[in-house]
Amino acid sequence: MIRLLAALLAWMAVESAALAQAPALVRHGEATQLVVNGDPYLILGGELSNSAASSPAYMAPVWPKLEQMGLNTVLAPVSWQLIEPQEGRFDFSTVNALLEGARAHHLHLVLLWFGAWKNSMSSYVPSWVKRDERRLPRAELSNGSGEEILSAFSSNVLNADSRAFAALMAHLRTVDSADHTVLMIQVENEIGMLPTARDHSPAANHAFASPVPPALTRYLAAHRNTLVRSLRQRWEANGSRMAGSWEQLFGPGTATEEIFTAWYYARYADVVARSGKQQYDLPMYANVALNRPGKAPGEYPSGGPLPHLIDIWKAGAPALDMLSPDIYFRNFTSIAADYDRPDNPLFIPEQGRATVDELMANAFFAFGEHKAIGYSPFDIDDFSGDRAGTRRQGYGILDALTPMMLKAQSAGTIRAAKPAVTFDGTIDDKPQQITLGSYRFTIGFIDPWTPRDQQHPEDHVAMLIQTGPEDYWVAGRGAVLTSEPVGAGPRIAGIDVDWEQKLEGGKWSDLRLLNGDETNQGRHIRLPPGEFTVQRFRLYRYR
Repeated sequence: MIRLLAALLAWMAVESAALAQAPALVRHGEATQLVVNGDPYLILGGELSNSAASSPAYMAPVWPKLEQMGLNTVLAPVSWQLIEPQEGRFDFSTVNALLEGARAHHLHLVLLWFGAWKNSMSSYVPSWVKRDERRLPRAELSNGSGEEILSAFSSNVLNADSRAFAALMAHLRTVDSADHTVLMIQVENEIGMLPTARDHSPAANHAFASPVPPALTRYLAAHRNTLVRSLRQRWEANGSRMAGSWEQLFGPGTATEEIFTAWYYARYADVVARSGKQQYDLPMYANVALNRPGKAPGEYPSGGPLPHLIDIWKAGAPALDMLSPDIYFRNFTSIAADYDRPDNPLFIPEQGRATVDELMANAFFAFGEHKAIGYSPFDIDDFSGDRAGTRRQGYGILDALTPMMLKAQSAGTIRAAKPAVTFDGTIDDKPQQITLGSYRFTIGFIDPWTPRDQQHPEDHVAMLIQTGPEDYWVAGRGAVLTSEPVGAGPRIAGIDVDWEQKLEGGKWSDLRLLNGDETNQGRHIRLPPGEFTVQRFRLYRYR
């Protein structure tokens, strides 16, 4: 009996230690960082296409390719349809295959829960859910027509989804809490109502006619000064009321219907997340399909964690650690800024519809300017040839810079700049200024030694890391940096030394001293277009 008790206590100690070291988001100085096995970690990721993870046979030749690309993390869907084919009977074979493949190729995972919704629709739910509309009802249009979208207002739907998600998390705790292959979990996928701003089922109509929940009005009052402008203006235009109907608080129209939809989607996601965290407490986030300018709610997925609805989701889903944008539009820099908030570390789980050069430039920018915890282009299993090579080179540089970047994120000694691109594709390539330490840098994005028609400034970027009072590293492409001192003292900045860096075996070494023509005889730091390079330089002041 004593031996049995001792063994039980030993097992409990090991289990407790493993869970205590589970991946977590931790505030370190100026940045919130993902901590894995006790150390900060940057996700250099890639998201699989929707169906890839459903087939171990399909994935068999993909895993080596992913490892060779220089990724450290793969984002992979987990389908409710596959793990609970019969109600109450679970099959985690596809999940286990993902774990085995990732571990065999030295990769981590972020799992994407394709539960009640995937891209608004309920296409990944089990057959027994799809076929039981009476017990597990769908959202409805105003004419009573059903949608291929489960209703967020059904407790039966919520309970079934939450139970399946909790079962997944309990399984991960059993099979992965010692290895920590899985770093984070996405709750649902691109939630949003289509083609109208809100569900018109009887339960949804009843909720819309009911008073706005006090939890939301309390949040609005407590966060009035930091609310997204459009939300604050709508609330204040209607008297900043603390009680009343949705239309009394926010006015009539589809904008109010979308606020209503966002609240109930957020409350649903919060319950699902809590059910999972009770089993295994990993960081969790919700992703979002962004809205096109000029479109009305329902013409895009209404009610997701969109930029103008972030505060509704923060109020309604506090169990979620992050709200994260899936970016398929050109205005990457403005979208990243929307989601970089004191209460929301930036994570880009999915980006597409851009060249691989622009994707990599966006990764450097996100890590440098917004202290992102991770970045992940979509459809990574289909990358090949030059696309895979460019990814490998970019991620190779970022991987080798990671210890320096993590330290700098925490210390607030990292910045980045790249040309802003509007939604319609207009590129603003005029120079930008950033201040880091005691120097102000002017960064130009048109290389004066390369024909203009051979340049693509949307691919140009500079990421600066300060390592000492006058010491800096810069990584990027297609950028020319000049500098000037700030503060008291001599008013001219000169380049003391500038060393081009060589990456070999994951380590940096000085390759060439660039104090001559490459710096225009000490006038600037130049990152040529065409490929990513890294330089280490020291400045000095003189009169």
